Amino acid sequence: MEMEGVEHRTVAVNGIAMHVAIKGPPGGPAVLLLHGFPELWYSWRHQIAGLAALGYRAVAPDLRGYGDTDAPSSASAYTYLSVVGDLVALLDVVAKGEEKVFVVGHDWGAVVAWHLCLFRPDRVKALVNLSVPFTPRNPARKPLESLRAGYGDDYYICRFQEPGEMEAEFAQIGTRRVLEEFLTYRNPGPLFLPKGKGFGHPTDEPIILPSWLTEEELDYYVSKYEKTGFTGGFNYYRALDLNWELTVPWTGAQIRVPAKFMVGDLDLTYNSLGTKDFLNKGGLKKYVPFLEDVVVMEGVAHFIHEERPQEVTQHIHDFFQMF
Repeated sequence: MEMEGVEHRTVAVNGIAMHVAIKGPPGGPAVLLLHGFPELWYSWRHQIAGLAALGYRAVAPDLRGYGDTDAPSSASAYTYLSVVGDLVALLDVVAKGEEKVFVVGHDWGAVVAWHLCLFRPDRVKALVNLSVPFTPRNPARKPLESLRAGYGDDYYICRFQEPGEMEAEFAQIGTRRVLEEFLTYRNPGPLFLPKGKGFGHPTDEPIILPSWLTEEELDYYVSKYEKTGFTGGFNYYRALDLNWELTVPWTGAQIRVPAKFMVGDLDLTYNSLGTKDFLNKGGLKKYVPFLEDVVVMEGVAHFIHEERPQEVTQHIHDFFQMF
């Protein structure tokens, strides 16, 4: 879908071709916008327009595995090291004159943003992350072991692990229907995808889109996912245990970048095991010592930046103005 004044570029980074959307005055401070699953650069359409109007230069890539960016087939190509490597190389090209940039992440984009700040704090001026707080590495247990123990094998992250399995199930359900299910999900409880049962209700039952997502906007997502499939997105989940092995040197390390965290109170991430206590009782602050603020938006679910676009853009701007 065309957005007025957005420049689309393909940049060679870290051995892949990365698609990036850019809007805003050439001299404006760069804001790197990192999307999650199952999303695209386009998920930031409201922030791209809003931040550009405020004088920022919004830079929104399709992360590796998504949209018009290359999608290596192996899950081992989707570690934090590789994905952060893509972003550092991208910044070297599109924000060449800037030593440090502002960063905003949502969902998997937030996970990647935390690790960009962990690995290369010298490249980040300040961070606003949405939905997914930083998860400190647990040296005693691999992530998948913890997730299976907490939620069982039908938990969506566990179901995404076996290559080809969920691809086949999603192909049966249909790309449009899968995206409708994810993008309209408002249950604060965990997402389970039992084998052969899809999202747990009949696929011929119509899904009413929320006011913040039009059919035309959904069409754009569908057009891209019909082309790429979901494997690229799944590969981030499939690399969880490999990331655990590779990040041993950062066990207990702090993220020493000024940060603000925002989440909806209906977000499944906010309601997952231990998250509220971690956020509200100083756990996140311990690992992110320059955490300035935690904002919990009432009545808002996972896609906070699309559901409350102006508020989120204003929060981002208010925070970045301090630097």
